[in-house]
Amino acid sequence: MPGQEDEEREFDLRWADDAAHKEPSARARMLAARWKENPPGPVPFRAAPDRGTSLRSSWMSTALVLGCVAVVIVVLGYARFRAPY
Repeated sequence: MPGQEDEEREFDLRWADDAAHKEPSARARMLAARWKENPPGPVPFRAAPDRGTSLRSSWMSTALVLGCVAVVIVVLGYARFRAPY
């Protein structure tokens, strides 16, 4: 009777979802205990990038990608030009 088992399971899931008190996960309990004794310091959402090297490497990687695309276009055009019709 698979239909009856599904109904019982659905009832159990609804019952669990409607519980008044939900127990936190083991990781949440572990972190709460650890932070009670030694609270974590503030952490920024995103770290500020190092402007000197990050900006330069960004432009260099962009130029490298565009250069590779240009080379592929030239090679494909040359191959089509040289191909017998």
